[in-house]
Amino acid sequence: MSATGDSPRIALRIGVYSPNAQTRDQVVGALGTTLRPDLPELAFTELATGPAVLAKLDQDQLDVVILDGEASPVGGMGLAKQIRDEYVPCPLLVVLIARKADRWLADWSRADATASLPVDPVELGSVMTDLIRANA
Repeated sequence: MSATGDSPRIALRIGVYSPNAQTRDQVVGALGTTLRPDLPELAFTELATGPAVLAKLDQDQLDVVILDGEASPVGGMGLAKQIRDEYVPCPLLVVLIARKADRWLADWSRADATASLPVDPVELGSVMTDLIRANA
């Protein structure tokens, strides 16, 4: 995911899906442009609809997708499952969940990780750092 040596650093392309602009703003604001000095910069694409997410993936333009598990009418968990089932290679998937009890649904969706909603900047940053490092 990141370039090494004398090569320029390549930004990690992150899709943030939620029909709620405030949720998208929370995610982008929580993560900023870099998580850690040793990790690639982050480049965000905000996506308000399920079809917009799929269109970006059809163009192979996302490395990570953060999905609003509370979204409606296209829920983030169902969309995560669809992405996992239909896209090879599949981007890393993070589902935002409002209730700890919904963790089993996120597991069903085959998301790589979950984080809480409303967004906790420390938790989301930690989840993303761990996920990126584990998949580098």
